[in-house]
Amino acid sequence: MTSPYPEFRPVILCGGSGSRLWPLSRELLPKQFIRLTGERSLLQNTVARTLRHTGATRPMLICNAAHRFIAAEQMQELDGAGGGGYDVELLLEPCPRNTAPAIAAAALRATRDGDDPIMLVMPSDHVIEEGPALTEAFALAHQAASEGALALFGVRPSAPLTGYGYLRTQAGERPWQTVEAFVEKPDAERAAAFLREGGYYWNSGMFAFRASIFLHELERLAPDMMASVREAVAKGSGDDAVFTLDPRAFGACRADSIDYAVMERTDSAVSVPLDAGWSDVGAWDAVWDIAAKCPQGNSSSGDVMIDDSRNCLVHSSHRLVATLGLDDIVVIETADAVLVAHKSRTQDVKRIVETFRGQHREEMAHHREVRRPWGSYDSIGQGPRYQIKRITVKPGARLSSQMHHHRAEHWVVVSGTARIHNGDKDFLLTENQSTYIPLGEVHCLENPGKIPLELIEVQSGAYLGEDDIVRFEDMYGRV
Repeated sequence: MTSPYPEFRPVILCGGSGSRLWPLSRELLPKQFIRLTGERSLLQNTVARTLRHTGATRPMLICNAAHRFIAAEQMQELDGAGGGGYDVELLLEPCPRNTAPAIAAAALRATRDGDDPIMLVMPSDHVIEEGPALTEAFALAHQAASEGALALFGVRPSAPLTGYGYLRTQAGERPWQTVEAFVEKPDAERAAAFLREGGYYWNSGMFAFRASIFLHELERLAPDMMASVREAVAKGSGDDAVFTLDPRAFGACRADSIDYAVMERTDSAVSVPLDAGWSDVGAWDAVWDIAAKCPQGNSSSGDVMIDDSRNCLVHSSHRLVATLGLDDIVVIETADAVLVAHKSRTQDVKRIVETFRGQHREEMAHHREVRRPWGSYDSIGQGPRYQIKRITVKPGARLSSQMHHHRAEHWVVVSGTARIHNGDKDFLLTENQSTYIPLGEVHCLENPGKIPLELIEVQSGAYLGEDDIVRFEDMYGRV
Protein backbone atom coordinates (compact mmCIF):
# COMPACT_ATOMS: atom_id res chain seq x y z
CA MET A 1 0.00 0.00 0.00
CA THR A 2 1.04 3.62 -0.46
CA SER A 3 2.10 5.08 2.87
CA PRO A 4 -0.19 7.81 4.23
CA TYR A 5 2.82 8.86 6.33
CA PRO A 6 5.79 8.70 3.95
CA GLU A 7 8.18 10.14 6.53
CA PHE A 8 7.47 7.50 9.18
CA ARG A 9 10.46 5.25 9.93
CA PRO A 10 9.43 2.49 12.31
CA VAL A 11 12.10 1.71 14.92
CA ILE A 12 11.40 -1.47 16.88
CA LEU A 13 13.14 -1.93 20.25
CA CYS A 14 14.01 -5.63 20.63
CA GLY A 15 16.43 -5.47 23.54
CA GLY A 16 14.18 -6.48 26.45
CA SER A 17 14.88 -9.55 28.57
CA GLY A 18 11.32 -10.40 29.65
CA SER A 19 12.56 -11.99 32.88
CA ARG A 20 9.11 -11.84 34.54
CA LEU A 21 7.88 -14.33 31.92
CA TRP A 22 10.37 -17.01 32.90
CA PRO A 23 10.52 -19.97 32.26
CA LEU A 24 9.07 -19.39 28.76
CA SER A 25 11.19 -16.26 28.28
CA ARG A 26 14.96 -16.78 28.62
CA GLU A 27 18.03 -14.59 28.16
CA LEU A 28 18.83 -16.07 24.73
CA LEU A 29 15.16 -16.28 23.68
CA PRO A 30 13.34 -13.41 25.43
CA LYS A 31 9.61 -12.77 25.27
CA GLN A 32 9.61 -10.65 22.09
CA PHE A 33 10.65 -13.74 20.11
CA ILE A 34 8.10 -16.06 21.74
CA ARG A 35 4.77 -17.07 20.24
CA LEU A 36 2.91 -15.98 23.36
CA THR A 37 -0.51 -15.02 21.96
CA GLY A 38 -0.84 -17.02 18.75
CA GLU A 39 1.10 -18.38 15.78
CA ARG A 40 3.34 -15.31 15.52
CA SER A 41 5.84 -13.96 18.01
CA LEU A 42 5.28 -10.62 19.71
CA LEU A 43 8.00 -9.11 17.50
CA GLN A 44 6.36 -10.40 14.33
CA ASN A 45 3.00 -9.03 15.44
CA THR A 46 4.54 -5.64 16.26
CA VAL A 47 6.25 -5.25 12.90
CA ALA A 48 3.25 -6.46 10.87
CA ARG A 49 0.82 -4.30 12.87
CA THR A 50 2.96 -1.17 12.57
CA LEU A 51 3.44 -1.49 8.82
CA ARG A 52 -0.23 -2.31 8.29
CA HIS A 53 -1.44 0.81 10.08
CA THR A 54 1.14 3.24 8.71
CA GLY A 55 1.96 1.90 5.25
CA ALA A 56 5.62 2.51 6.13
CA THR A 57 8.33 0.18 4.86
CA ARG A 58 11.70 -1.19 5.97
CA PRO A 59 11.60 -0.91 9.75
CA MET A 60 14.78 -0.71 11.79
CA LEU A 61 15.14 -3.36 14.50
CA ILE A 62 17.44 -2.59 17.44
CA CYS A 63 18.47 -5.81 19.11
CA ASN A 64 21.21 -7.46 21.10
CA ALA A 65 23.95 -8.90 18.91
CA ALA A 66 23.20 -12.33 20.42
CA HIS A 67 19.66 -12.16 18.96
CA ARG A 68 20.67 -11.13 15.44
CA PHE A 69 19.88 -14.41 13.72
CA ILE A 70 16.61 -15.00 15.60
CA ALA A 71 15.34 -11.55 14.60
CA ALA A 72 16.36 -11.99 10.97
CA GLU A 73 14.80 -15.44 10.80
CA GLN A 74 11.50 -14.23 12.23
CA MET A 75 11.34 -11.41 9.70
CA GLN A 76 11.93 -13.90 6.90
CA GLU A 77 9.01 -15.99 8.18
CA LEU A 78 6.62 -13.08 7.54
CA ASP A 79 5.07 -12.63 4.11
CA GLY A 80 6.60 -9.50 2.62
CA ALA A 81 5.46 -7.72 -0.52
CA GLY A 82 7.30 -10.23 -2.70
CA GLY A 83 6.49 -13.21 -0.51
CA GLY A 84 10.08 -13.48 0.69
CA GLY A 85 9.88 -12.01 4.16
CA TYR A 86 10.14 -8.43 5.45
CA ASP A 87 13.05 -6.22 4.45
CA VAL A 88 14.46 -4.76 7.67
CA GLU A 89 17.59 -3.00 8.88
CA LEU A 90 19.22 -4.57 11.93
CA LEU A 91 21.05 -2.29 14.37
CA LEU A 92 23.01 -4.47 16.79
CA GLU A 93 23.92 -3.45 20.34
CA PRO A 94 27.12 -5.12 21.60
CA CYS A 95 25.87 -4.57 25.16
CA PRO A 96 22.66 -3.21 26.72
CA ARG A 97 22.64 0.52 27.50
CA ASN A 98 18.87 1.12 27.88
CA THR A 99 16.59 2.94 25.47
CA ALA A 100 18.08 6.45 25.18
CA PRO A 101 21.44 5.42 23.62
CA ALA A 102 19.71 2.80 21.45
CA ILE A 103 17.22 5.30 20.02
CA ALA A 104 19.98 7.89 19.53
CA ALA A 105 22.00 5.38 17.52
CA ALA A 106 18.90 4.62 15.43
CA ALA A 107 18.36 8.35 14.80
CA LEU A 108 21.97 8.81 13.67
CA ARG A 109 21.67 5.84 11.31
CA ALA A 110 18.31 7.08 9.99
CA THR A 111 19.80 10.51 9.13
CA ARG A 112 23.08 9.25 7.67
CA ASP A 113 22.11 10.01 4.05
CA GLY A 114 20.66 13.45 4.74
CA ASP A 115 17.15 12.16 5.49
CA ASP A 116 15.23 13.37 8.52
CA PRO A 117 12.37 10.90 9.07
CA ILE A 118 9.75 10.91 11.76
CA MET A 119 10.73 7.94 13.91
CA LEU A 120 7.91 5.77 15.21
CA VAL A 121 9.54 4.01 18.17
CA MET A 122 7.77 0.87 19.35
CA PRO A 123 8.71 -1.79 21.91
CA SER A 124 8.68 -5.19 20.25
CA ASP A 125 6.87 -7.03 23.04
CA HIS A 126 3.54 -5.25 23.52
CA VAL A 127 0.03 -6.37 22.57
CA ILE A 128 -2.19 -3.73 20.94
CA GLU A 129 -5.72 -4.13 19.62
CA GLU A 130 -5.90 -3.25 15.95
CA GLY A 131 -8.57 -0.99 14.56
CA PRO A 132 -9.43 2.65 13.79
CA ALA A 133 -8.25 3.84 17.23
CA LEU A 134 -4.69 2.71 16.50
CA THR A 135 -4.69 4.27 13.03
CA GLU A 136 -5.98 7.53 14.50
CA ALA A 137 -3.30 7.54 17.21
CA PHE A 138 -0.57 7.06 14.60
CA ALA A 139 -2.03 9.92 12.52
CA LEU A 140 -2.09 12.28 15.53
CA ALA A 141 1.46 11.30 16.48
CA HIS A 142 2.63 12.01 12.94
CA GLN A 143 0.98 15.42 13.03
CA ALA A 144 2.47 16.28 16.45
CA ALA A 145 5.95 15.18 15.38
CA SER A 146 5.63 17.15 12.14
CA GLU A 147 5.06 20.26 14.27
CA GLY A 148 8.23 19.65 16.28
CA ALA A 149 6.87 17.81 19.32
CA LEU A 150 8.33 14.77 21.03
CA ALA A 151 5.20 12.63 21.22
CA LEU A 152 4.47 9.80 23.63
CA PHE A 153 1.51 7.49 23.31
CA GLY A 154 -0.50 7.78 26.51
CA VAL A 155 -2.87 4.86 27.09
CA ARG A 156 -6.20 5.79 28.63
CA PRO A 157 -6.28 3.74 31.89
CA SER A 158 -9.06 1.16 32.18
CA ALA A 159 -8.38 0.38 35.85
CA PRO A 160 -6.22 1.75 38.71
CA LEU A 161 -3.31 -0.56 37.95
CA THR A 162 -0.07 -0.19 39.87
CA GLY A 163 2.27 -1.89 37.42
CA TYR A 164 2.55 1.06 35.02
CA GLY A 165 4.10 4.50 35.13
CA TYR A 166 1.64 7.35 34.58
CA LEU A 167 1.67 10.64 32.67
CA ARG A 168 -0.02 13.71 34.13
CA THR A 169 -1.28 15.78 31.22
CA GLN A 170 -2.96 19.08 30.50
CA ALA A 171 -5.36 19.52 27.58
CA GLY A 172 -4.90 22.47 25.26
CA GLU A 173 -6.05 23.63 21.86
CA ARG A 174 -4.41 20.76 19.98
CA PRO A 175 -5.85 17.21 19.83
CA TRP A 176 -3.02 16.01 22.08
CA GLN A 177 -2.06 16.96 25.64
CA THR A 178 1.00 18.64 27.14
CA VAL A 179 2.90 16.32 29.47
CA GLU A 180 3.19 18.04 32.85
CA ALA A 181 4.82 15.25 34.84
CA PHE A 182 5.93 11.63 34.79
CA VAL A 183 4.69 9.62 37.77
CA GLU A 184 6.43 6.44 38.89
CA LYS A 185 4.37 3.32 39.50
CA PRO A 186 1.85 4.38 42.19
CA ASP A 187 0.27 2.38 44.97
CA ALA A 188 -3.38 1.31 44.58
CA GLU A 189 -4.78 4.34 46.45
CA ARG A 190 -2.90 6.87 44.31
CA ALA A 191 -3.76 5.02 41.11
CA ALA A 192 -7.46 5.14 42.01
CA ALA A 193 -7.13 8.88 42.73
CA PHE A 194 -5.54 9.40 39.28
CA LEU A 195 -8.55 7.84 37.58
CA ARG A 196 -11.00 9.94 39.61
CA GLU A 197 -9.11 13.14 38.87
CA GLY A 198 -8.66 12.47 35.14
CA GLY A 199 -5.89 13.70 32.89
CA TYR A 200 -3.66 10.72 33.74
CA TYR A 201 -2.50 8.15 31.21
CA TRP A 202 -0.37 5.03 31.32
CA ASN A 203 3.08 5.57 29.85
CA SER A 204 3.20 3.08 26.97
CA GLY A 205 6.89 3.48 26.10
CA MET A 206 5.91 4.29 22.48
CA PHE A 207 7.14 7.51 20.82
CA ALA A 208 7.07 9.55 17.63
CA PHE A 209 9.42 12.44 16.81
CA ARG A 210 11.55 13.80 14.02
CA ALA A 211 15.03 12.30 14.22
CA SER A 212 16.88 15.63 14.13
CA ILE A 213 14.74 17.11 16.92
CA PHE A 214 15.35 14.14 19.19
CA LEU A 215 19.10 14.31 18.52
CA HIS A 216 19.11 18.04 19.25
CA GLU A 217 17.37 17.52 22.58
CA LEU A 218 19.68 14.66 23.57
CA GLU A 219 22.70 16.79 22.66
CA ARG A 220 21.35 19.59 24.86
CA LEU A 221 20.25 17.44 27.82
CA ALA A 222 22.81 14.61 27.81
CA PRO A 223 25.87 15.71 25.80
CA ASP A 224 28.07 12.97 27.28
CA MET A 225 25.68 10.29 26.07
CA MET A 226 25.40 11.90 22.65
CA ALA A 227 29.18 11.98 22.28
CA SER A 228 29.50 8.28 23.14
CA VAL A 229 26.74 7.27 20.74
CA ARG A 230 28.21 9.35 17.91
CA GLU A 231 31.53 7.58 18.39
CA ALA A 232 29.83 4.17 18.55
CA VAL A 233 28.10 4.83 15.24
CA ALA A 234 31.15 6.41 13.58
CA LYS A 235 33.36 3.45 14.53
CA GLY A 236 30.69 0.80 13.99
CA SER A 237 30.81 -1.76 11.20
CA GLY A 238 28.37 -3.19 8.70
CA ASP A 239 26.11 -2.07 5.89
CA ASP A 240 22.51 -1.01 5.23
CA ALA A 241 21.25 -4.49 6.18
CA VAL A 242 23.16 -5.17 9.42
CA PHE A 243 25.15 -2.60 11.40
CA THR A 244 26.98 -3.27 14.67
CA LEU A 245 27.80 -0.41 17.04
CA ASP A 246 31.41 -0.14 18.17
CA PRO A 247 31.70 -2.27 21.35
CA ARG A 248 34.20 -0.06 23.17
CA ALA A 249 32.47 3.26 22.53
CA PHE A 250 28.97 1.93 23.16
CA GLY A 251 30.11 0.07 26.25
CA ALA A 252 31.49 3.34 27.64
CA CYS A 253 28.16 5.10 27.10
CA ARG A 254 26.08 5.99 30.14
CA ALA A 255 23.01 3.75 30.38
CA ASP A 256 19.68 5.56 30.75
CA SER A 257 16.10 5.37 29.55
CA ILE A 258 14.67 7.84 27.06
CA ASP A 259 12.23 8.99 29.75
CA TYR A 260 14.96 9.95 32.23
CA ALA A 261 17.46 11.26 29.67
CA VAL A 262 15.06 13.35 27.55
CA MET A 263 11.30 13.11 27.95
CA GLU A 264 11.10 14.15 31.61
CA ARG A 265 13.40 17.14 31.00
CA THR A 266 12.29 18.49 27.64
CA ASP A 267 9.68 21.21 27.10
CA SER A 268 8.48 19.52 23.91
CA ALA A 269 6.85 16.39 25.32
CA VAL A 270 3.20 15.79 24.39
CA SER A 271 0.89 12.84 24.95
CA VAL A 272 -1.12 11.37 22.08
CA PRO A 273 -4.11 9.42 23.46
CA LEU A 274 -4.18 5.73 22.58
CA ASP A 275 -7.60 4.21 23.24
CA ALA A 276 -6.91 0.82 21.65
CA GLY A 277 -6.61 -2.20 23.91
CA TRP A 278 -2.97 -2.22 25.06
CA SER A 279 -0.82 -4.36 27.34
CA ASP A 280 2.92 -4.53 27.85
CA VAL A 281 2.47 -8.22 28.75
CA GLY A 282 4.98 -7.62 31.50
CA ALA A 283 4.18 -10.62 33.69
CA TRP A 284 2.07 -13.77 33.74
CA ASP A 285 -0.93 -12.02 35.31
CA ALA A 286 -0.99 -9.69 32.28
CA VAL A 287 -0.92 -12.72 29.97
CA TRP A 288 -3.95 -14.10 31.84
CA ASP A 289 -5.70 -10.72 31.52
CA ILE A 290 -5.59 -10.74 27.70
CA ALA A 291 -6.04 -14.50 27.18
CA ALA A 292 -9.24 -16.28 26.15
CA LYS A 293 -10.83 -17.95 29.16
CA CYS A 294 -13.39 -20.63 29.97
CA PRO A 295 -16.49 -19.82 32.12
CA GLN A 296 -14.44 -20.60 35.24
CA GLY A 297 -11.87 -17.97 34.25
CA ASN A 298 -9.15 -20.46 33.34
CA SER A 299 -6.83 -20.05 30.35
CA SER A 300 -4.80 -23.01 29.13
CA SER A 301 -2.49 -23.99 26.30
CA GLY A 302 -0.85 -27.30 25.47
CA ASP A 303 -1.68 -30.68 26.99
CA VAL A 304 -3.59 -29.45 30.05
CA MET A 305 -6.38 -30.88 32.21
CA ILE A 306 -8.02 -28.49 34.70
CA ASP A 307 -10.43 -29.72 37.38
CA ASP A 308 -12.20 -27.66 40.06
CA SER A 309 -9.92 -24.67 39.47
CA ARG A 310 -10.72 -21.02 38.83
CA ASN A 311 -8.96 -17.99 37.33
CA CYS A 312 -5.79 -19.95 36.56
CA LEU A 313 -3.27 -19.71 33.74
CA VAL A 314 -1.84 -23.12 32.81
CA HIS A 315 0.67 -23.62 30.00
CA SER A 316 2.27 -26.89 28.94
CA SER A 317 5.09 -27.09 26.41
CA HIS A 318 6.10 -30.75 26.58
CA ARG A 319 3.95 -32.92 28.84
CA LEU A 320 0.55 -33.36 30.47
CA VAL A 321 -0.14 -30.82 33.22
CA ALA A 322 -3.16 -31.39 35.49
CA THR A 323 -4.52 -29.05 38.16
CA LEU A 324 -7.03 -29.71 40.93
CA GLY A 325 -8.57 -27.27 43.41
CA LEU A 326 -6.52 -24.20 42.43
CA ASP A 327 -7.54 -20.52 42.51
CA ASP A 328 -5.61 -17.65 40.92
CA ILE A 329 -2.55 -19.81 40.20
CA VAL A 330 -0.10 -19.67 37.29
CA VAL A 331 1.52 -22.94 36.13
CA ILE A 332 4.07 -22.71 33.31
CA GLU A 333 5.77 -25.94 32.15
CA THR A 334 8.77 -26.18 29.81
CA ALA A 335 11.15 -29.04 29.00
CA ASP A 336 13.58 -28.13 31.79
CA ALA A 337 11.67 -25.99 34.31
CA VAL A 338 8.23 -25.48 35.89
CA LEU A 339 6.92 -22.29 37.51
CA VAL A 340 4.04 -22.39 40.01
CA ALA A 341 3.02 -19.00 41.42
CA HIS A 342 0.04 -17.08 42.71
CA LYS A 343 -1.16 -14.56 40.12
CA SER A 344 -0.63 -11.70 42.58
CA ARG A 345 3.09 -12.55 42.86
CA THR A 346 4.03 -12.85 39.18
CA GLN A 347 5.85 -9.50 39.21
CA ASP A 348 8.32 -11.16 41.60
CA VAL A 349 9.37 -13.83 39.08
CA LYS A 350 12.18 -11.47 38.09
CA ARG A 351 13.60 -11.94 41.60
CA ILE A 352 13.81 -15.70 41.04
CA VAL A 353 15.64 -15.17 37.76
CA GLU A 354 18.18 -12.90 39.47
CA THR A 355 18.80 -15.67 42.01
CA PHE A 356 19.42 -18.10 39.13
CA ARG A 357 21.82 -15.60 37.60
CA GLY A 358 23.85 -15.51 40.79
CA GLN A 359 23.94 -19.31 40.80
CA HIS A 360 25.00 -19.38 37.11
CA ARG A 361 22.12 -21.71 36.27
CA GLU A 362 21.68 -22.48 32.58
CA GLU A 363 17.88 -22.39 32.96
CA MET A 364 18.13 -18.61 33.31
CA ALA A 365 19.90 -18.17 29.98
CA HIS A 366 18.40 -20.67 27.58
CA HIS A 367 15.90 -23.47 27.05
CA ARG A 368 16.84 -27.11 26.73
CA GLU A 369 16.43 -26.62 22.98
CA VAL A 370 18.90 -23.92 21.89
CA ARG A 371 18.57 -21.94 18.65
CA ARG A 372 21.56 -21.46 16.40
CA PRO A 373 21.78 -19.65 13.03
CA TRP A 374 22.07 -23.04 11.32
CA GLY A 375 19.16 -24.63 13.22
CA SER A 376 18.93 -25.93 16.79
CA TYR A 377 20.05 -28.58 19.24
CA ASP A 378 18.10 -30.20 22.07
CA SER A 379 19.95 -31.81 24.99
CA ILE A 380 17.73 -34.85 25.44
CA GLY A 381 19.89 -36.76 27.92
CA GLN A 382 23.08 -36.49 29.95
CA GLY A 383 25.07 -38.14 32.68
CA PRO A 384 28.67 -38.54 33.91
CA ARG A 385 30.99 -38.15 30.90
CA TYR A 386 28.24 -38.29 28.25
CA GLN A 387 25.55 -36.10 26.66
CA ILE A 388 22.96 -36.83 23.97
CA LYS A 389 21.64 -34.13 21.64
CA ARG A 390 19.07 -34.02 18.87
CA ILE A 391 20.46 -31.70 16.18
CA THR A 392 18.38 -30.06 13.44
CA VAL A 393 20.17 -28.36 10.53
CA LYS A 394 18.18 -26.15 8.14
CA PRO A 395 18.44 -26.80 4.37
CA GLY A 396 21.58 -25.17 2.99
CA ALA A 397 22.94 -24.44 6.46
CA ARG A 398 26.34 -25.45 7.79
CA LEU A 399 27.89 -25.69 11.24
CA SER A 400 31.29 -24.09 11.71
CA SER A 401 34.49 -25.96 10.99
CA GLN A 402 35.62 -26.80 14.52
CA MET A 403 37.34 -29.14 16.95
CA HIS A 404 37.05 -30.04 20.64
CA HIS A 405 39.82 -30.54 23.19
CA HIS A 406 37.84 -32.62 25.68
CA ARG A 407 35.17 -34.65 23.90
CA ALA A 408 34.60 -37.10 21.06
CA GLU A 409 31.30 -37.33 19.16
CA HIS A 410 29.18 -39.95 17.39
CA TRP A 411 26.68 -38.72 14.77
CA VAL A 412 23.71 -40.83 13.62
CA VAL A 413 21.50 -39.44 10.82
CA VAL A 414 17.78 -39.84 11.54
CA SER A 415 16.42 -38.09 8.44
CA GLY A 416 17.80 -36.05 5.57
CA THR A 417 21.31 -36.01 4.13
CA ALA A 418 24.49 -34.82 5.84
CA ARG A 419 27.68 -33.71 4.15
CA ILE A 420 30.52 -34.46 6.57
CA HIS A 421 34.09 -33.21 6.79
CA ASN A 422 35.97 -35.39 9.29
CA GLY A 423 39.71 -34.88 9.41
CA ASP A 424 41.00 -35.51 5.88
CA LYS A 425 37.78 -37.18 4.67
CA ASP A 426 34.67 -35.71 3.01
CA PHE A 427 31.57 -37.89 2.52
CA LEU A 428 27.75 -38.02 2.64
CA LEU A 429 25.62 -39.76 5.26
CA THR A 430 21.93 -40.62 4.87
CA GLU A 431 19.27 -42.10 7.15
CA ASN A 432 20.55 -44.68 9.70
CA GLN A 433 24.20 -44.09 8.76
CA SER A 434 26.74 -42.79 11.30
CA THR A 435 30.27 -41.49 11.83
CA TYR A 436 32.70 -41.07 14.72
CA ILE A 437 34.56 -37.78 15.40
CA PRO A 438 37.67 -38.43 17.53
CA LEU A 439 38.75 -35.95 20.19
CA GLY A 440 40.83 -33.15 18.61
CA GLU A 441 39.70 -33.88 15.03
CA VAL A 442 38.67 -30.92 12.84
CA HIS A 443 35.15 -31.53 11.54
CA CYS A 444 32.18 -29.84 9.86
CA LEU A 445 28.53 -30.71 9.21
CA GLU A 446 26.37 -29.37 6.37
CA ASN A 447 22.83 -29.99 5.09
CA PRO A 448 23.00 -30.01 1.26
CA GLY A 449 19.38 -31.13 0.91
CA LYS A 450 16.00 -29.40 0.68
CA ILE A 451 14.53 -30.81 3.90
CA PRO A 452 15.76 -30.36 7.50
CA LEU A 453 18.58 -32.67 8.53
CA GLU A 454 17.90 -34.48 11.81
CA LEU A 455 20.62 -36.38 13.63
CA ILE A 456 21.49 -37.70 17.07
CA GLU A 457 24.83 -36.67 18.56
CA VAL A 458 26.38 -38.64 21.41
CA GLN A 459 29.18 -36.76 23.15
CA SER A 460 31.64 -38.48 25.49
CA GLY A 461 34.54 -37.06 27.42
CA ALA A 462 35.78 -35.42 30.59
CA TYR A 463 34.22 -32.01 29.82
CA LEU A 464 31.11 -31.42 27.69
CA GLY A 465 30.55 -27.64 27.96
CA GLU A 466 29.56 -25.55 24.95
CA ASP A 467 32.70 -23.43 25.39
CA ASP A 468 34.88 -26.38 24.32
CA ILE A 469 34.67 -25.29 20.68
CA VAL A 470 37.59 -24.02 18.60
CA ARG A 471 36.17 -22.50 15.39
CA PHE A 472 38.27 -22.31 12.23
CA GLU A 473 35.67 -21.12 9.73
CA ASP A 474 32.08 -19.97 10.16
CA MET A 475 29.65 -18.74 7.49
CA TYR A 476 27.77 -16.72 10.16
CA GLY A 477 30.78 -14.70 11.33
CA ARG A 478 30.79 -16.04 14.89
CA VAL A 479 34.01 -16.01 16.89
